[in-house]
Amino acid sequence: MATPLLQEFPELSHLSREDLEDLLVDPMYFQAIFYSLDRVKALYQTQAELGMANESIANSNLRLQESLYKLRSETQEAFDEAKALESRWKEVEKEQRDVYQRFTPQFLLMRLRHSTIAQDDASEALATAFIQQQQQPSSNGTAITTPNGAMGVDEFIKEFKELRKVYHKRAMWAERIWRNLIAKPSPALRRTNERSTSGS
Repeated sequence: MATPLLQEFPELSHLSREDLEDLLVDPMYFQAIFYSLDRVKALYQTQAELGMANESIANSNLRLQESLYKLRSETQEAFDEAKALESRWKEVEKEQRDVYQRFTPQFLLMRLRHSTIAQDDASEALATAFIQQQQQPSSNGTAITTPNGAMGVDEFIKEFKELRKVYHKRAMWAERIWRNLIAKPSPALRRTNERSTSGS
């Protein structure tokens, strides 16, 4: 009749009762029988193979260690460079927006209106100075003194006409730009118009 032990380990079925009892009292005999079992041999074989595989993996990791450290360092440098470029990109993007803003029709219209107003003020100042100085003749009675120095009537007319000529050209171009933009009003255009109005 098979015992639970023999059912679990059929390899021991050839042992007598005395041999089985010796297994319990003789450690050396027990080890000899134990290590002769097929499943134990298979277990140790698997363990040895796993050990060799682990050793191979460890050696491979050691060989890759230096290159991995180098790759990690390069990756960190690339990351730092990317962050620096990202920060620089934001600055360049802002600079680009500022540059583009200076060449938008709205901005050009604002500058043109300001320069037109300044040109009008310059011509008015010249005329006012001429009229005021007209009442203060110089020693020879033919010339007047203005902020531009000694000037006769002909010189005044010539300079005044040049100032007004530039003024009318600027006013004409400002009107053209305004007509092109008026059909498509935008917040930027309204701000430009408000700044120009307040400047006048």
